[in-house]
Amino acid sequence: MSKVKKITEQDYRLGRKIQKIRKVKGLTQEQLAEKIKVSTTFIGYVETGYRRPNLKMIYKIARALDAKVKDIFPF
Repeated sequence: MSKVKKITEQDYRLGRKIQKIRKVKGLTQEQLAEKIKVSTTFIGYVETGYRRPNLKMIYKIARALDAKVKDIFPF
């Protein structure tokens, strides 16, 4: 039986903030994924809170969005 990951409020809010910045910058999930060399599925999981990116990945996402990490935090 597979274990279902519980989405935390922080993960959800982080994902939504990344999604908001991505949309303001006019990027699709596919374009963002290509820029940081990850799958579109990964970006989708991050944006919905199912995956929590580590700090290195947050830096990559911020750079790809032409944003600062502080723009992503606080959310």
